[in-house]
Amino acid sequence: MKKFSFILLFAFVGIIGLTGCQKSSKPTVYVYNWGEYIDPDVIDSFEKETGIKVEYNEFEQNEDMYPVIKTGSVKYDVVCPSDYMIQKMIDENLLAEINYDNVPNIKNIDTIYLKSAENFDPGNKYSVPYCWGTVGILYNKSMIKEPIDSWDALFDKDFIERNGYSGDILMINSVRDAFGIALSYLGYSINTTDQSQLEEAKKLLQSQFPMVDAYVVDQVRDKMIGGENPIGVIYSGEAIFTQRENKDLEYVVPKEGSNVWIDGWVIPKNAPNKEYAEKWINYMCDPEIALKNFEYITYSTPNKAARDLIKDEDIKNSKVAFPEASVLERCQTYQYLGTDLEKLYLDKWNEVKSN
Repeated sequence: MKKFSFILLFAFVGIIGLTGCQKSSKPTVYVYNWGEYIDPDVIDSFEKETGIKVEYNEFEQNEDMYPVIKTGSVKYDVVCPSDYMIQKMIDENLLAEINYDNVPNIKNIDTIYLKSAENFDPGNKYSVPYCWGTVGILYNKSMIKEPIDSWDALFDKDFIERNGYSGDILMINSVRDAFGIALSYLGYSINTTDQSQLEEAKKLLQSQFPMVDAYVVDQVRDKMIGGENPIGVIYSGEAIFTQRENKDLEYVVPKEGSNVWIDGWVIPKNAPNKEYAEKWINYMCDPEIALKNFEYITYSTPNKAARDLIKDEDIKNSKVAFPEASVLERCQTYQYLGTDLEKLYLDKWNEVKSN
């Protein structure tokens, strides 16, 4: 679920507007991935080892990627959406089934993640897990004196004022994550279709609005490392990076529950080079390549063979990168809720931000 800066986003849009994915004279695979979500050396090594050129572009969020694939305005061979978006793309017949005869390295993916992926891709026909993680709270222990284990830290006015950070919260700028947090706090499913529950979550988020400094994604990392803000919502992989840079930062998955997500490689149905896409997916499942990516992007790998190769005992045993079962048991995976519910969530989110 990595994100990249709007500057890069605009630059990318400009490039696509000018060039799109033009055919190359040599074998080429067209890859569409989240920003900063791969070790650049892996792209170079894939090209050297396979002789296949990589045309690589980035997107900021699932909702940016989806219309590109839906309309076919640019034809990609392999894309990396998140769980609920994979489900949506399957439902809309946008994806091709993967031929696992061409992906023998699938054996390295831990069966627990393949089983989890069946929640959105029954039978694992269309996707291969790439990275996974949780959504939680990152806070500065030197700036907030009371320990945090609850979403109270984002909504309880007394707690927030007692610890002196009203107006300083970095809230996540994502409709599903924001509502997932509010719904978890209220004791509801993060995939609720109950309109009264959604309305209650909206009102909770509106009540939080005056205590929020900014709705962000990327910026939370640098702001928290630099001590500009004492608390924010963050993805677990980013939390690992921030803790390396600032030892006062603590990450917690609140006791009420949260989201555990999986991003996976898929092949669009209109992919011009499906054979090369499967070579790419197989390469990403190689243990040493998966380890290299994990060390670079710090998002948890579902590749069991790669995890066995980790030499740094701190990261190998990290409760942030690889949380205990008790943590994952209170987390849920987002489900695709249908077009009408998608619009309802978005409409209510817009009401929150225009509070």
